[in-house]
Amino acid sequence: MVTSTHEASHRIFQDRPELLTPVFDLLGVPMSAKASVSVLSADVTEIQPLERRVDTVLCVEPSDGGTFLLAIETQGRRDNRKATSWSYYVAYLHEKFCLPVLLLVTCTDRRTARWATGPFVCEVRGWTTHSTHPLVLSPDNVPMITDQRTAARNLAMATFSAITHSKNPKATAILEALSGALQETDPQTALYFSGLLEIGLGDTPARQTWRKLMSFTNFFPGRGTLLEETYLEGQAKGEARGEARGEAKAILRFLEARGVCVPEEARDRIAGCTDLDLLNRWLDLTPHVESVDDLFAS
Repeated sequence: MVTSTHEASHRIFQDRPELLTPVFDLLGVPMSAKASVSVLSADVTEIQPLERRVDTVLCVEPSDGGTFLLAIETQGRRDNRKATSWSYYVAYLHEKFCLPVLLLVTCTDRRTARWATGPFVCEVRGWTTHSTHPLVLSPDNVPMITDQRTAARNLAMATFSAITHSKNPKATAILEALSGALQETDPQTALYFSGLLEIGLGDTPARQTWRKLMSFTNFFPGRGTLLEETYLEGQAKGEARGEARGEAKAILRFLEARGVCVPEEARDRIAGCTDLDLLNRWLDLTPHVESVDDLFAS
């Protein structure tokens, strides 16, 4: 089942490729200081009705050469079918683009992470045909960023740290550091990371902690930002109509911040919706839809 945490954990690499440098450092993979990163189609379907799709595929072009593909998968639990599908993804992408492929798996659960390291081997009577060795990011190797200055230097890494450690009882310290760091950045950047983080925290106590931090922190007083209007005005008094209006504003502001075109008809549909469950589903989708049609098709 695809969850909001699942989507945010790989989508952040598409939207904020600067995250790759500290991530490769954590994993011990050599990387030049500068690299060009582009997003490729994640569809690895060959014939119908079989459909396969990688979560995120990036083409990484380091400044010192050695272009490669980075296939990113987010895994919430052990799934033995991945032993074959991950190997398929790597082989397919290698064949299609004629470039070497790294497979990166992100996990918020240590047990799942230990399983995801593999290797996943195809062998017959002791003879290995191929073997897949994923790189894995998990609470075991992603640092807990609890210092505000450190968080401010790399908001993408701090946000990813918060998502990865969302189940840790000490997650509050990360959220407080990130909350302080967002107060020092520009409204557009704060809007992106605060929205992505709330979605990425999923159904965890950390998400409720983050919402409380947002409700008591006035980031940009009087400037009409999402942080101010949605969390302070939209959800004030807990009235259903006010909450729906706040959710609708959040969706529209987040889509606009990502550069997604919102026609007047679609804007009216979102603003006029009073179904909180539907609005919440739309809000969870805003970080990764490419058009409002994708939003409404869910």
